[in-house]
Order: sequence, then structure tokens, then C-alpha cells
Amino acid sequence: MALSLEGVILAVIVATLAAIVYSLRFLVLMERRLLKIDYNIERIALKIASEEQQIEREEKSIMKRLSRKR
Repeated sequence: MALSLEGVILAVIVATLAAIVYSLRFLVLMERRLLKIDYNIERIALKIASEEQQIEREEKSIMKRLSRKR
């Protein structure tokens, strides 16, 4: 009887450890996904910023040309 109780306790401990390992694996995968999303958002933000600077330069040149014509 004692061996069977020890076996059950051991099985519960092993199952708990397996669940913890699986949860950690899941968290690592989610963290990698979030890092990829964050990286892509950063790339998009940098692209938008460079396009905005280009638009501002074009706007300045247009304003200069308009002020010369007056």
C-alpha cells in the first residue's frame, strides 16, 4: 500500500513539473512572438518617420518656390 501511495505522489510531482515546463515553453514562445511584433512596429515607425521628414522637406521646397513667385 505504501508503494502505491508513493507512486501516486511521484506521478503527481512529475505531472506538476511537466506542466511547469510546458508553461515555461509557452511563455518563451509568446515572448519571441511579442519581440517580433515589437521589432516590426519599430521598423514601421522608423519608415513613417523617414517618410514624414521627406514630406516636410518637399513642403519646404514648395513653400520656397511659392514665395519666390510672389
